Amino acid sequence: MKLGSLKEGGRDGTLVVVSRDLSRAVRADGIAPTLQRALDDWQQAAPRLNALAEALEAGPVAGEFALDMQALAAPLPRAYEFVDGSAYLPHVERVRRARGAQVPESFYVDPLMYQAVSAGFYGPRDPVLVASEDYGIDLEAEVVVVTDDVPMGVTPAQAAGHIQLVGLVNDVSLRNLIPDELAKGFGFLQSKPRSALSPVLVTPDELGDAWRGNKVHLPMLTHINGQWFGAPDAGVDMQFDFAQLVAHAAKTRPLAAGTLVGSGTVANQDTAKGASCFAEKRTVETLEHGKPLTPFMRFGDVVRIEMLDHDGRSVFGAIEQRIQQAPAG
Repeated sequence: MKLGSLKEGGRDGTLVVVSRDLSRAVRADGIAPTLQRALDDWQQAAPRLNALAEALEAGPVAGEFALDMQALAAPLPRAYEFVDGSAYLPHVERVRRARGAQVPESFYVDPLMYQAVSAGFYGPRDPVLVASEDYGIDLEAEVVVVTDDVPMGVTPAQAAGHIQLVGLVNDVSLRNLIPDELAKGFGFLQSKPRSALSPVLVTPDELGDAWRGNKVHLPMLTHINGQWFGAPDAGVDMQFDFAQLVAHAAKTRPLAAGTLVGSGTVANQDTAKGASCFAEKRTVETLEHGKPLTPFMRFGDVVRIEMLDHDGRSVFGAIEQRIQQAPAG
């Protein structure tokens, strides 16, 4: 099933079930008013939501309406936790090679992960607001999973059973702020603002055979201002699968229902498949030409992030956002 949230009913939106072709929806507030409430009681809510999804696929249902992407908030407008990994080591390897550094051996056995912003997510058509182009505005096209309640210390095999939803995220980065922050030795803060989620989150069964090995085996398709930017395969070159990432996050703490776990920027060894962020593209240019040639994003630029199934149908809907200057004050 596919789930989204309308921009109504308060800060956490109103839960809707969405048709497989993303054309129709029906409010599910009779089951749970918000997606977070559904996740809090997932074992009871999920069968009822699934029954509503099956009815929507079978034909018209009472209260259904044509889906307007502009009316959608993020499926989880805010969440208790968002932890983001860096599971695609080709990206890490290239970035380090460009500055003459080696990848530590530990990176191949111990996932990189940081605590990201979860207090608010952009909707799939909301503008990305940034104070200055000088910050080095970048996108990061990633896959994200959402869990139910995960006990502390789960194994990867156990963690796999706690992955309930899958979606996309544009993990916005401000690249020119990152070096000074990392130099402090205390991680990201100002350089990692709010991210955007795809129009819908889907249960893993919606992906069919594209969901295997706790990975999504589909290309991550990104366009900038209508021009192809990249389509690396999210199931290739992913060093740690989502079960491993969830288990890593839960090593010393339980994870609350509604926790998001990100994959990190999707990247392949094959650079002909393009990039999922400007930092990656600029790194490849540095390795090939001795310097980056492509600037970071400017105000007015539009980014579109999407995944198509093997029949060319959009799985999660598209994140499509314009970069805008944040109002002063």
